[in-house]
Amino acid sequence: MSTGLPRWVLVPAALGAAVIVLPLVALATRVQWGDFFSLITSDSSRAALWLSLRTSAVSTLLCIVLGVPMALVLARASFRGLSALRSLVLLPLVLPPVVGGIALLYTFGRRGLLGETIEVLGLQVAFSTAAVVIAQTFVALPFMVVSLEGTLRTAGERYEVVAATLGARPTTVLRRVTLPLVLPGLAAGAVLSFARALGEFGATITFAGSLEGVTRTLPLEIYLQRETDPDAAVALSLVLVVVAVLVIGLVRGTRSSAL
Repeated sequence: MSTGLPRWVLVPAALGAAVIVLPLVALATRVQWGDFFSLITSDSSRAALWLSLRTSAVSTLLCIVLGVPMALVLARASFRGLSALRSLVLLPLVLPPVVGGIALLYTFGRRGLLGETIEVLGLQVAFSTAAVVIAQTFVALPFMVVSLEGTLRTAGERYEVVAATLGARPTTVLRRVTLPLVLPGLAAGAVLSFARALGEFGATITFAGSLEGVTRTLPLEIYLQRETDPDAAVALSLVLVVVAVLVIGLVRGTRSSAL
């Protein structure tokens, strides 16, 4: 069946696909399948996986709590400086994670902008599990905002206007009309945020360090295992690849159900 595309387009398209697929195939060929489960269930691997799941779940919840209002403001509000605000909100998408980690360190570290105030309260954020959550939220929050803002703009405001015309208060409109209408986008944003948090490395190691059971998430464990046990590093990498594939499937399924 003809698609109307020039045939030459298939060549760079195939090369692009190879750039993505071949490294994954190479990774799969290096897995020691006979020892796979023992490699991914060592004490350090299980501790890193459990920590990653816990912190990613908490950071995803924070992304929902903070990202939904941010997306609503960007999609529905109109004021001077809105474009600049959107650029700042989306900055972590293009910012090198290690730069984000340094920024967080100079914000919440002992000598940071808020560090001394936090320390007076008897709290220490940097190099703690809380630091992992903050770093993951920093890099994952834009995914929630982008996904939900796009859904809000696609849905439009006509149903909200009708509800407001009928006398519904703004909070009621948000709760009974807006949020149910954009629920697929919210779910997709939450899944993407969780996946981004689960794979976070640069900001975490810079801001939180690598303490087993405290801040050493699965990406950090893979990085350390690469030097001491390459087979374990490959096996754990494959685990993250499988998680990424599942996330893509969930997001596509959520998007399809919304159409």
